Amino acid sequence: MHGTLPPHRYPQAQLTELFGRLCLPDRTARAVASRIHTSARVATRHLALPIEQYDALDGFTAANDAYLSAAVDLGCDAALGALEASGFSAADVDLVLSTTVTGIAVPSLDARIAARIGMRPDVKRVPVVGLGCLAGAAGIARLHDFLRGWPSSVAMLVSVELCSLTVQRNDRSPANMVAAGLFGDGAAALIAVGGDHEAEVTGPRVVDSVSHLYENSQRAMGWDVGDSGLKVVLGAEVPDLVRKHLAQDVEQLLAPHGLEVEDIARWICHPGGPKVIEAVQSVLGLDEDDLAMTWRSLHRIGNVSSSSVLHVLADTITSRPASPGDWGVLMAMGPGFCSELVLLRW
Repeated sequence: MHGTLPPHRYPQAQLTELFGRLCLPDRTARAVASRIHTSARVATRHLALPIEQYDALDGFTAANDAYLSAAVDLGCDAALGALEASGFSAADVDLVLSTTVTGIAVPSLDARIAARIGMRPDVKRVPVVGLGCLAGAAGIARLHDFLRGWPSSVAMLVSVELCSLTVQRNDRSPANMVAAGLFGDGAAALIAVGGDHEAEVTGPRVVDSVSHLYENSQRAMGWDVGDSGLKVVLGAEVPDLVRKHLAQDVEQLLAPHGLEVEDIARWICHPGGPKVIEAVQSVLGLDEDDLAMTWRSLHRIGNVSSSSVLHVLADTITSRPASPGDWGVLMAMGPGFCSELVLLRW
């Protein structure tokens, strides 16, 4: 397990000033954006590029070219870090699953990363695009599905998200203001092995997962794709969708194993923003300490889309380790609108 961040780190106030200067010409709109960004509970975020280079990124072509260069570099760093931590080499990997939603890459990121770090020519590749914030949790679940069928295999998940390269210059919508104050850049990778592999396993074991696609919610979150690139869709109903559905989703995951919320020692939740995290706490009867790693990640790096829940997992393993036999739930929500929950055991 390895999370990596670009070296360009800035305080929230400086990023708010950049957004206002590039995207909001009038003083009133800038004041609204400033209030939104202050309430996001984000202290600092990392950018794919030095802050002074964003003035030149006027147009989708320039932004996506920057994405391709930075995403491959960060993805390789994350992948190599995960390999080193696990004791495997790139040639040991049988399947690589990549997740991203913040740029267009054909060949896909996994192909570019595989070529650079020395994966085998016969490595299986699964590029996942379009799951957004959900994809970190879904990626772990899909690795588990693959490894149940190929229990002697080694699989890698690589997530790269460069949200700063998607900010729209001429979009004064509340959604663009919220996104510009919440989302950051980063990457993460992890290695998983099947149950028959001879390697000594560290970290939690995946036991089960559930997916839930909510009907009539397609405009809650996503992108509108146009001449200027990827324009964020972020509905105010997202916290309400969490309140309406998440408790039932958790019950669907836990009940077949004879578990209840009180039996879960570690909650690894995607930091979707203060209102979303508060909705998760409310509907599950948790407190802020239960999601301390989620709140800390939001504060330190913002919401890094699919990479975020993987950073929270890494922080949990490092800073709040569980005891053998403890149960955990890893979960994220994303475009669809949908959820993915993974049951873990240490």
